[in-house]
Amino acid sequence: MIRIGMLHHQEHPSKSKKAYAFAAVALAEGVELVFFTLRGVDLDRRLIRGYMYKDGQWQKVDTDFPDVIYNTGSPQKLARHRRIYAKLKRDIPFTTSALGNKMNVYNRLLPSAEFRPYLIPSEPLQSLQHLFACFQQHEKLIIKPINGHRGMGIVSIEKNENLFTLVRDGHNETMTAEQLNEYISARMQKTRLMVQPYINCRTKTGQVFDFRLHVQKEGRGMWVITAIYPRIGALGNIVSNIHKGGSTNYLESFLQQEFPDQATAIKPFLENFALRLARHLDNLHYQLFEEKLDEIGIDMGLDDKGHYWIFEVNWRPGCPPAFDLELDVVRNTIHYAMYLARNARSGN
Repeated sequence: MIRIGMLHHQEHPSKSKKAYAFAAVALAEGVELVFFTLRGVDLDRRLIRGYMYKDGQWQKVDTDFPDVIYNTGSPQKLARHRRIYAKLKRDIPFTTSALGNKMNVYNRLLPSAEFRPYLIPSEPLQSLQHLFACFQQHEKLIIKPINGHRGMGIVSIEKNENLFTLVRDGHNETMTAEQLNEYISARMQKTRLMVQPYINCRTKTGQVFDFRLHVQKEGRGMWVITAIYPRIGALGNIVSNIHKGGSTNYLESFLQQEFPDQATAIKPFLENFALRLARHLDNLHYQLFEEKLDEIGIDMGLDDKGHYWIFEVNWRPGCPPAFDLELDVVRNTIHYAMYLARNARSGN
């Protein structure tokens, strides 16, 4: 029987929202799933102390190394046990590795003639002088953390003569150049920031939106589309993230409402683009690190001039918040892990 290890930074599976779904699908597929952390790895005896879901509850177990590892924990927290992590990766197939931060992904895609037209020009923010230089080219800018997630820390800044209007978390604030300097300096001391021109993607009612393109590998190692859906930001917000008060809708309904003349063209474009970009990033990742990807979430914008833009590419995008797709996401992951395990056993 194939044994899948679910590597996490949390000590107990009850603290992981995904663990039960993975255990249920693994049982249905006839494979074992063991939830574990790097603290539970005994390299000398090639044993893992973790948890298996048995008889309606999570039970502690000691088991041999798994055939494949689904690594779903925080890369930063797993890095605290770097030696153990590296040893496991040498001996056992991992389903994926971290994609990298926003500037990493941007710089990897930049040389591509196929995908460069969809990239929002982006630079690490160096100083307030750098920010002012950007305002010479664009009236409105976006500032975001290079290592940010879930829309946290994203701010729009618009220059109006000698004043600057900031929008963050749905609130507007007007600043002088001196106040802006203090704000940017304080943020740059805490985290690395990047700057981009503002891209205007709004619904007819003025809400920001984007398309989430969720793609995964399945049981033959092929990329498939799990879901494509719009995310609509709360009124006044500059991000559409669900964690920031955004909502979702069915793709077809949204397209008929917002783009009735283009609806039949937008959906196949997004589907084709998602698969092409996933394959391209997967190939790049293997060339750079000799590691493969298994799942990404692409946030795609369509601006008021009809141009498509890549807002972000997310590793481990999580399950869509609606549409009852959680088990589809988990099933694809389990099937891909089984595919890797079988290939490893046969020496492929």
